[in-house]
Order: sequence, then structure tokens, then C-alpha cells
Amino acid sequence: MQKIIKKIHSLMKTINKPIKLMEVCGTHTVAIFRHGIRGVIPKEIILLSGPGCPVCVTPIKDVDIAIAISKKDGYILTTFGDMMRVPGSRKQSLFHAQAEGANISIVYSPMDALDIAIKNKDKKVVFFATGFETTSPSIAGTLYQAEHAGIKNFFVYSAHKVVPPALKALINSPDLKIDGFILPGHVSTIIGSKPYEFIATEYKIPSVITGFDADDILTSIMMLLAQIAEGRAEIEIQYTSVVKPEGNRKAVELINEYFEPCDAKWRGIGVIPGSGLKLKKSRKHLDINSILKIDVSESHEPKGCQCGYVLRGIKIPTECKMFGKACTPEHPVGACMVSTEGSCAAYYKYSGVVR
Repeated sequence: MQKIIKKIHSLMKTINKPIKLMEVCGTHTVAIFRHGIRGVIPKEIILLSGPGCPVCVTPIKDVDIAIAISKKDGYILTTFGDMMRVPGSRKQSLFHAQAEGANISIVYSPMDALDIAIKNKDKKVVFFATGFETTSPSIAGTLYQAEHAGIKNFFVYSAHKVVPPALKALINSPDLKIDGFILPGHVSTIIGSKPYEFIATEYKIPSVITGFDADDILTSIMMLLAQIAEGRAEIEIQYTSVVKPEGNRKAVELINEYFEPCDAKWRGIGVIPGSGLKLKKSRKHLDINSILKIDVSESHEPKGCQCGYVLRGIKIPTECKMFGKACTPEHPVGACMVSTEGSCAAYYKYSGVVR
């Protein structure tokens, strides 16, 4: 590790200017804090957190719709536990709705939700499907099981997001200048490196797909600096033990069998073309939207919340006046303070900032 750190310092002397690198994945944000990465690299390397936390980017409207579904007679809403505390409108979350009597079950996998449907045939069971390309294959696999088992009371509300279009939106943002991307390891095990190639070919920005321990992250920073120093822009794979250029073809085929791209709204960012996944028309019998129309009023980010700026890498969490005061993990105002992968939650836990 010391050799890598020494090389990073040497490369920065060659580059001789500040460098902004964005870690896209929330797990990387946490790992950077946990391993003390900022403390061993030159201060001229600025590490920014991106929109790589699926809980954080799920918009308020989707949370409001999930809450409304859970309150319908004859329905059971199933969801991952980390979605339960995400604030919707009027600061209400799924936990609040559950406390008021809404029928909500926390599950650890979509197959758990399917089991609930099998055991409650008199109810319509809806899985609140969130996450990036990492989780969508398991949900597609669950839908396959439901179809082939003839289960008629299992449905999905899809709030899925896909990463590459979001990166394009970030790159095109006039407010942000990124010198390199630390690309997500988990997502890339599914999609591989090819979907990111536009970053290098069109925008000439170096990128490295990275693992999650200290050596992985430091090595990827070294690889990015080497590209910058040599005037190269490539999509390199540091996480070679897991990620292949072609990705997991079977997983991608399964996603494509059930889902298709759609425009999607990202919390704090806005609508990004082609950045969501919706069920195909041929699978509309599995889509809760085909049998239930939920009308919720358009909502806005809480006043003073800086989540949108944080998710775009324009601000760091400590620049928000609410951070650690009105907004804490126990009483989150914005979604970035909810998930353990959220930038604000990571800064709160690891940064040592006096609050």
C-alpha cells in the first residue's frame, strides 16, 4: 500500500494542479471514510460523492405513491428496509405510514415478497422495486418465478434507476467539472465496462471500475492519475476479480426480458432521459400501474435541504446549514442522511466534524 501512496504523490507532482475525482457509488463513499483515504492522499485530490445511493435518488413522489399503495384496502406493500425511513411529502415516511396502520412488510429480497403473495392470496402484494442494475436482475428473476408459478396477486412498482445515463447528465452539467470517475464495482459486475465507454470516447474523462477495500481504492486513484498525467482517457477495470468487460450476460438478458428503459426522475436532480427501468408492455400484468392509478400531488424538496447539490457533487454535506443540526440520521430531512450509503450519513458518521 505504501508504494501505491508514494506513486500517487509522485503523479500529483507531475500533474501539478488540483484534481477532482468522483466516486459514483455510495459504498465507495463509506469505504473512503472508513479506510481514511483522504488522510493519505495529497490534499490537491478532491474526492466528491456522486448519485450512487439508490435510496437517496428515489424521488419523493415515488415514496408518496408507495405510501398510498400501502394504505389501500386489500394491499400489502413490501419493501427493502432502507426505504422505510426515506422522507416523502410532509416529512412522512413508510415507517410513519406503518405506525398509522398501513400494511407494509420489510423484506430482504424480492423472493421474500413473492412468498408473502403466496401466503396471502386474498391480498394484492406489491414490491416497491428500487435500486440500480445490481438489484434489478433479482427482481426480474422473481417476476419469472411468479409467472411460471401462476401467481396472480404479485405486482411490482418499479422505481429502478440505471447508472450510465446519470453520469452523462452529470458530465453535461455546467456546474461540475470532473477530472476522473471512480466507477461502481457492484453495478459493473452486471453491466461490465462497455456501457461507460462514452465517458472516455465522447468526453475524454478517465474512469476506473473499482473494488471496495483500501488497496482497491488507492490503486484506482493511482490508475486515474496515471491516465491524467499521460493524457489518456480510458475505462479501466481495477476490480478484475469480479468485473468483466461484457458484464454478466445472463443477468442483463434477464433484465431485458422484463424491463425497458424509460425517462426517470432522480431526487434532487430531476428527470434524466433513459435512466429508469419500467416493465415492458408484454409484462403489464405484473405492473401495479396497470390496475391501480395512484394520484399524488407533485412534491418538492424540503426547504433548505441541499441533497440535490450533494448528489451532483456540487456541494459536500457539511456545506448544508441543516447538516448535523436539523438533519441527523435519527431525524433526517433529506434522503442523503437516511441510507448508510448516503453521503450525508457517511460524513456524519466518519468525518469527525464538530456538530
